[in-house]
Amino acid sequence: MANEDSTQGGLVDKVVKIKRCAAVVKGGRRFSFAAMVVVGDGNGRVGWGYGKANEVPPSVDKAVKDGTQKLQTVQMSGTTIPHEVKGRFGAAKVILVPASPGTGVIAGAAVRAVCEACGIKDILTKSYGTANSTNVVKATIEALTSLKTQDEVERLRGVSLT
Repeated sequence: MANEDSTQGGLVDKVVKIKRCAAVVKGGRRFSFAAMVVVGDGNGRVGWGYGKANEVPPSVDKAVKDGTQKLQTVQMSGTTIPHEVKGRFGAAKVILVPASPGTGVIAGAAVRAVCEACGIKDILTKSYGTANSTNVVKATIEALTSLKTQDEVERLRGVSLT
């Protein structure tokens, strides 16, 4: 598993996982690679991408291109999230809790990559179920995109919450 990050065009991309696949052919084994990458602008937009190729760099490039096409907006409250939220994808369950300034990102590798690419600086997280990083990333992004600010909830319900 590689843990690189690079910046290009204002977007930050973090390699979450690189998988190697072997196809047995007449002359031996032929390897191919699949890369899982999280892409974000560090200002409330994040997406994940998946790319496959015969070498690692082209697979990462394909994943970054895929991730930039899937960018989604996340509601943020300063450097944290507005409220506690749960996300689920497959057997991966993620709980995200807002934290006070200065706490930092308390998270595992996959959730940390998503939070840092998104621009969240203070958050507490817990991951349950599978440790499959692909599903954990998808569960985290699903949780972050379901966030709503207080103004948005007031507008949707037609009431004042203060």
